[in-house]
Parts: sequence; C-alpha cells; structure tokens
Amino acid sequence: MSTVKPKNEAFRAVIERGFATANFVMDVGIVLKGCGPGWCETTLALQPRHLQQDAVVHAGVLGTMADHTAGGAGMTLMGAQEYVLTVEYKINLLRPATGSALFCRAEVLKPGSAVTVCESMVYAGSDAGGKLVAKATVTLAVMKKTG
Repeated sequence: MSTVKPKNEAFRAVIERGFATANFVMDVGIVLKGCGPGWCETTLALQPRHLQQDAVVHAGVLGTMADHTAGGAGMTLMGAQEYVLTVEYKINLLRPATGSALFCRAEVLKPGSAVTVCESMVYAGSDAGGKLVAKATVTLAVMKKTG
C-alpha cells in the first residue's frame, strides 16, 4: 500500500486519537505502535486477564486486536470528514496464542469510497518475527461525519 496517498495529511493524529478514546480497546490494553498510509501496527502486553481457562489468549482478545488495528489502517486513508465502521470480519485462529506479548499489523487490501477491505495478522511476540497466531479479513464501511 506504499503507493496510496492519504486524503488527510493529519491522519496520524486521527489514529492516535482513535486509540486514546476507544475505552474498550484501552481496557484490553492494546497500544498503537505505528501507522502509515494504508497500514497500522499495535501491541499488547499479555496479562492473566487476557487468557481463557486453558491459559491461552482468548479469541475475543485476538479478534478485538485484529479488528481495531484494521480500523486504524483503514482510517489512515480517510478524509477529514470520514470515518470507518466494521461491517464484517472473519478471523482464522491458526494456533494457540501464548507468551508475553502480541503484535498486530493490518494493511488495506482494497481502499474504496463506500467500503474498504483490510487484512490483519496477529503474532505471538513483540513484532512480526513471532509466530502467526491469527489472520483476519475486515470489511469497513466508509462513513461521512454529520453535524
């Protein structure tokens, strides 16, 4: 996506604000690591509260991370009067997620004026060098701000 130009040059501030004001995402502990036109990266320091009964990361944590990171990637390409809302996502849980951290990278596969499609990859570890534990395809509706 490196050839894609953002519509809003202040996209980084928009993404930072989107993470700083998403109460559930903050409660989970997902942190913005970086973003650029068409991509977004996040991290999560794993705590016991993120695990399910068998001591692996709960699927809801993986889904939330994949979804919100994809939303961040999509938002990097939105105009100042636009935002995105997830309309659908499909996630493949590839292997149990364990360890001390998760890393997620999402990229826009197909930007659009009504719908944008992204892909998120979640790794057990602090970067993409970890084990791929989940992969999601996220469809985002492009919404217009009113008022």
